[in-house]
Amino acid sequence: MLSLVPCSIINSLFLNSAFSNFCGKAPLIRSVSNYALQHQYNMHVAYFRQLPNEEQCAITFHLASERYKINRVFNFFRDVTENIDASTERIKANIEKETKKRMNKKKKAKSGTPSEQLGTTELALVNDVLPEVGVRFFDCDKEQDIKGIAFSELLKRVHEEKNILLKILDDDFRIDFNSPAVQTINLPQSMLAGFYVYPSKLELVFAEKEQSDFHWFRGKMPKSKNAQLIEWEQIGTGFSYMPTSDDVGHHLKFLCVPKNSQKSGPSSEITSVSEVQAGPGQCPFDVRHLFTQSKLVNGHQFRIVSYNILADLYADSDYSRTELFGYCPSYALHIDYRKQLFIKELIGYHADIICLQEVDSKIFDLDLLPVLRLKSYDGHFKAKGKTAEGLATFFDVDRFEVLDQQGITIGENLETLEAFQCLWSQVKSHEKLASRISERSTAIQVTLLRSRQNPMKHLLVANTHFYFHPDADHIRLLQGGFSMLYVRSLYEQFEEKLKLERDHFAIIFCGDFNSTPECGMYRLMTERFVGDEMADWQSNEEEAIRGVTLSQPFQFQSACGCPKYTNFTVGFQACIDYIYYQSDALHVNDVVPLPSEEELLAYSAIPSPVFPSDHIALVANLEWTHKLDEDQQG
Repeated sequence: MLSLVPCSIINSLFLNSAFSNFCGKAPLIRSVSNYALQHQYNMHVAYFRQLPNEEQCAITFHLASERYKINRVFNFFRDVTENIDASTERIKANIEKETKKRMNKKKKAKSGTPSEQLGTTELALVNDVLPEVGVRFFDCDKEQDIKGIAFSELLKRVHEEKNILLKILDDDFRIDFNSPAVQTINLPQSMLAGFYVYPSKLELVFAEKEQSDFHWFRGKMPKSKNAQLIEWEQIGTGFSYMPTSDDVGHHLKFLCVPKNSQKSGPSSEITSVSEVQAGPGQCPFDVRHLFTQSKLVNGHQFRIVSYNILADLYADSDYSRTELFGYCPSYALHIDYRKQLFIKELIGYHADIICLQEVDSKIFDLDLLPVLRLKSYDGHFKAKGKTAEGLATFFDVDRFEVLDQQGITIGENLETLEAFQCLWSQVKSHEKLASRISERSTAIQVTLLRSRQNPMKHLLVANTHFYFHPDADHIRLLQGGFSMLYVRSLYEQFEEKLKLERDHFAIIFCGDFNSTPECGMYRLMTERFVGDEMADWQSNEEEAIRGVTLSQPFQFQSACGCPKYTNFTVGFQACIDYIYYQSDALHVNDVVPLPSEEELLAYSAIPSPVFPSDHIALVANLEWTHKLDEDQQG
């Protein structure tokens, strides 16, 4: 069947097949298009590829000879310590084997044809005369064959751009070493009109994504084998694409032309398994976007979002589908569906700082970071211990410069972090309590940002997600105490190191604290002190804490106040998410209204087809209280 594919297209197919197999992965290319014809190398190219730290070199070339009736892609994997004479013999043997196979087919097909009607080569095949196959490496500068050297030496000469050819039969093949290529490419299972679609996985080798070209096509797949082949229409360019209502019912195809600063590689493409579907209609966050239609332009202001996006780790289980979120249709729990919603939601807030909780590590790497970078954000991830989800903080690189970014798992640092020792010494003798808090995977992430418009202004942005268990108010309160000790120690370090003025250096602490306003964490943040009479200390009789008080020196307020709900499931509804801000340095200008209870109840609770998480995003506009004039800004 290979001979039926245009030769100028085959390069794209065989290069990806050969290289992905060399890397231990099956080829993922499913279709070709006329567009791809414009992005191929000349057919007479032998692709040599050696990954870093690998001792093998992959060799791929397409040999198409009318004279010898060969039209096939050949793949070889040679050890770089091997003598090239052995390599050429191996290549020769495989070509001869293919020629013999063709000979047997021709012999059978032409056995009844008069000899005078056969060509010279066909006659030779029928008469069992095997054509002589020549395979050699040739140095054009020295005009002589290359023999007797190790394969690694040959690669060195090729890398040094020596004029070396691989001569096979009647053809001369230019050797292309480590050209840009697509190693893996996938599209998501779910694609909705009105929501961003992009590769769910794209791995390039010897290429840079920022320099590569991306193209989108749509077409309707044939319903039967005898139906007319699909015709592709180009509909967009760029890494991401937002399908329209016109795309509904069509399959999408994504084509990548891998590039680096020196050259391009063969294009690769993939067709979606499913068709584009209609979106869920207006989502509640579409209404909220009416309050955030553009970026804030005042240099003294910035917009911040805090959002628990519901990790796939917790949504994709039998328990979640049948018990925890049994009211939510299964398709709306699938991560390929939900991520379309929360990415569009996040982008539409036009925030300057985004703090996320319950972020799957794969979602950070393959979805959030690639897409948000296209919107001028950068960010970092902190896993919760050994759990495959954690915290992510993003910031607009046009508004802020990152000076430092850190993160710790609290339980892993109780014995070693100097800032923790005073509080830890008060509870570590309680064996059961100490064991429970030290085994938690709770993490805290901290990012130090400097305003690009007001370089004297600095923000210390903390992000966390406290332990969830109903009998653990005491654990969460301790986590709050340790978190503030950690934040305070970093604040004082940066203050001294960078000579920062307190009027121009503020803390913002975001997260899912799993604590209602009646709990001790809210009191610690807003009143700066929690006494030993606090009911939280007694939330578990076997782990009850006595004689411990907590304090922190900063003036904090909750930017969004204490709404009735920030988490809304059938089994639990309460305010447990907050954006705490330092109120002596910052003040709130606006808060984006939260969805109504009617919206939350439209599908019994959330998540739902229009809510991607069981939490609601908090969005607030903050402003520096102490302004700077132009002379002060320098």
